[in-house]
Amino acid sequence: MLPRYDFEKSLGYFVIPVAQALERALNEELEPLGVTLRQWQVIACLILKKETCQAELARLLKVETPTLKGILDRMERRGWVERRACAADRRRKLVRLRPAVVPAWKPMAACARRVRRRALRGISPRQFETMKAALATVRRNLEEAPR
Repeated sequence: MLPRYDFEKSLGYFVIPVAQALERALNEELEPLGVTLRQWQVIACLILKKETCQAELARLLKVETPTLKGILDRMERRGWVERRACAADRRRKLVRLRPAVVPAWKPMAACARRVRRRALRGISPRQFETMKAALATVRRNLEEAPR
């Protein structure tokens, strides 16, 4: 017999299913546009970063470099991103958005807003701010070295 575990006090017991439900909802919303959640995440990262190397993008998205390469290959074929060699280090590939992604972004952002409204239904702005602050603290705690 396994010893009892206090699931009701487990952060992962609550956070992981929420993250999975959010991913599922975003994928379902984006699918009619022919866009995957990962492609949306690449675009969102590049909107924030403007340009970054492929390895850094993989780290930010928490995907393996070969996985990201496949995502970027498909996005490049659509004319949404371009990759070029870094002037300082020709082995590194810099990634940036191309103008062709602009008309596609508006409906993608609308999908994300719909999912956000659905997810936050019944949660006050104050509760949302408290939740964001608490989760940011959890993330910082977990990203620092264990004591």
